[in-house]
Amino acid sequence: MRIVYTGGSFDVFHAGHADFLYQCKKIAGPDGKVVVALNSDEFVARFKSQPTCTYEERRRVLEACRYVDEVVENVGNEDSTKTIESLVCRPNFLVIGDDWANRDYYKQMNFTPEWLAERDISLLYVPRHRHLSSTDIKQRILK
Repeated sequence: MRIVYTGGSFDVFHAGHADFLYQCKKIAGPDGKVVVALNSDEFVARFKSQPTCTYEERRRVLEACRYVDEVVENVGNEDSTKTIESLVCRPNFLVIGDDWANRDYYKQMNFTPEWLAERDISLLYVPRHRHLSSTDIKQRILK
């Protein structure tokens, strides 16, 4: 069984989120599993802005998404290794948006290519909607 792991804030859930999670589900396959590590409100506020939706609201929306099999709390904040290590079933794939392709995702998540290789986890980039974000939606609402 393929297990796909991804993480994020998923504040103001939108079509870009759904498309990304659909890509995760395609990678997992029909018998696979998509696990989403959800960032806490405090973590989101530190790195972006105060979330519009609470952790509990964001968790419930993700759990209702047909492309998501499990939502876990990002217990490590900046250190993703803690959340990955806490999973009962280890992921085969760590999937992120291709907007990270030119940034240091390893440093951001506090792991190395070697750490992933030791656990037989492949890092995959999938296309991301460049013209749709929670920030864009919040600005639309304000107008």
